[in-house]
Amino acid sequence: MNQAWLLPLVLVLSFSLTAVLRRYALAKSIIDVPNARSSHAVPTPRGGGVAIVVAFLLSLVAIAFGQLTDYPMLVALGGAGAAIAVIGFMDDHGHIAARWRLLGHFAAAAWALFWLGGFPVVRVLGLDIDLGWIGAVLGAFYLVWLLNLYNFMDGIDGIASVEALCACLGACLVYWVGGFEQLMILPLLLSAAVLGFLCWNFPPARIFMGDAGSGFLGIALGVLSLQAAWKDPSLFWCWLVLLGVFIVDATFTLIRRLARGDKVYEAHRSHAYQFASRQYGRHLPVTLAVGAINLFWLLPIALCVMLLKLEGALALVIAYVPLVVLAVRYRAGDLE
Repeated sequence: MNQAWLLPLVLVLSFSLTAVLRRYALAKSIIDVPNARSSHAVPTPRGGGVAIVVAFLLSLVAIAFGQLTDYPMLVALGGAGAAIAVIGFMDDHGHIAARWRLLGHFAAAAWALFWLGGFPVVRVLGLDIDLGWIGAVLGAFYLVWLLNLYNFMDGIDGIASVEALCACLGACLVYWVGGFEQLMILPLLLSAAVLGFLCWNFPPARIFMGDAGSGFLGIALGVLSLQAAWKDPSLFWCWLVLLGVFIVDATFTLIRRLARGDKVYEAHRSHAYQFASRQYGRHLPVTLAVGAINLFWLLPIALCVMLLKLEGALALVIAYVPLVVLAVRYRAGDLE
């Protein structure tokens, strides 16, 4: 199948499936009703992220037949993503104990790392470091943290979709200028799937993503970042920069809650983006601000890593320091 035709097909499929899922959720009363821990004020159907999952996984089948990317990468991404989506779907429609969810998350991460060939070499201060089995352990924690933080950060209209679009399209630009065009197909397809859903999820949202979609996006972005790092270690730093808004807010909030002795697995509204949305009284300004930070701050730094050979660790510090300042400014981790 021609790659140029595949992207609009994925977008239309995601858009259409989201419409079907919205009708299904309304008919079956699968609704998020506002409560004390919610960031929304109107009952809204949930579970629309399944459209992203289905559209993207079907596109993987198509590119497998077209041999547009490596088979092990497709197995790693498709298998891990599908497993996380199923766990999230089951949790959306019932409840899975946190320990069993976490076990499933680590199993999916291990699957992805096995097919990717382990954790890639890390380049620090010009030195390529092979972490061996320690890297595999760190890689598993990295993927599990990324999929969970994506779930934590999916709390206001459009924010998770906008972050995924910015990260994927930003990575594609980095790939293009760096001469890694062969890596562009997967993030482009994921962008198309996300955009179809975002048409329904943009503030004010008509359907929410749900755990199936947010967890899937988190591990998919993580696997894409590891795939890129296997091609060039500098690309891993680029991905960490591009995902900076979510990584900093979620990690800063988690550290503060852990230090206070909170039960971190319980729902809360103490992320910086949640405080900001309440301060401004709407979700739209915060979601647009996330897009602007990605476009005008994080993307240029990621491009500097590739084009100007900016040291990755230094780029991460430059990128994250203002984000930490924003996290403090908007009280990330404070008691509500």
